[in-house]
Amino acid sequence: MPSTFVYQAISGFFVHDIEDHRSLTLPAVPPRMGLVDATPQRWDNLREKITALKEQSEGENADIKVFFFARHGQGWHNVAEVKYGTKCWDAEMSKKYGDNEITWGPDPELTPIGINQAIEAKHGWEAELPFRITLPDKLYSSPLTRAADTLHITFEGTVLGDVEDKRTVVVLENCREENGVHTCDKRRTRSYIHKRFPNCEFEDGFEEEDELWDTDLRETKAEVAKRARNVLDYIFEKDPSSTYISVTAHGGIINGFLQAIGRKPFALSTGGILPVVIRCQK
Repeated sequence: MPSTFVYQAISGFFVHDIEDHRSLTLPAVPPRMGLVDATPQRWDNLREKITALKEQSEGENADIKVFFFARHGQGWHNVAEVKYGTKCWDAEMSKKYGDNEITWGPDPELTPIGINQAIEAKHGWEAELPFRITLPDKLYSSPLTRAADTLHITFEGTVLGDVEDKRTVVVLENCREENGVHTCDKRRTRSYIHKRFPNCEFEDGFEEEDELWDTDLRETKAEVAKRARNVLDYIFEKDPSSTYISVTAHGGIINGFLQAIGRKPFALSTGGILPVVIRCQK
């Protein structure tokens, strides 16, 4: 069934909002999360502007949310792709489960570098706490281990470590990476995910086994964008009370989100964070 929502990126808040963002040289986690406003009151100012946009949108049967799209830290499949080169990786090695040095499938772990990248993402949030950054109301995760691990490392001690203010992590099947053929994109069982991340919740209908990964068929970019749109539909429909949303996922699906809201692809580094303001017209 086609989506009844129309999505639009609202520009002007972050340095990467510009049309020609490929001309920018930004670290994975830019200062102020990329916020243009550098004043000490920057996050208060953003909240005021977002609140005003939401109030304006209510009369137009629309809503506004701020998404913090986060890419997982480096995984062993990333190391393998560099080792063999993208052409050989896509044509041959991605279909294997490893070599005599590296295991990358199914569902590879973070490397030590990847763990440090997640810690750097955590530091990026912590650096803005004195300036009253709004921590996410809700946390969404890919079901793949490298993303869920990145999320937990990033938010441990802020919204995951405080007993009195502990956000739920919701695992969404459609938040997974571009799917099929590559063994690194085959997820583990629901039981495994729940045992490893006991504080997570699953969307209704989340299957025990991975029913989506296909040995021979890889998703197209258009199919990934359609799946990303389904995630946006889910969040805007199921979570109307939350305004600030964290989605920890993968480079391919993050670009699917950008395509769904009319933005150009963004080459987000492993461990990177990309905030975007999204308007949903219902």
